[in-house]
Amino acid sequence: MFGLFNKKSPLEKLENQYRALMKEAFDLSKVNRSAGDAKYAEADKVQKKIEELLQKEK
Repeated sequence: MFGLFNKKSPLEKLENQYRALMKEAFDLSKVNRSAGDAKYAEADKVQKKIEELLQKEK
């Protein structure tokens, strides 16, 4: 309730998106390997954006 109005930073949003994509890729890899690989590729792109943001902060 106290964090109701706190906005997430772009870095936090990307990290949450990365976690969701990795979980989805893992779940898909059990059923459809090619779809899981595609989700993993999306997660990799998000990870690169996270790394770019971290480099800019330094």
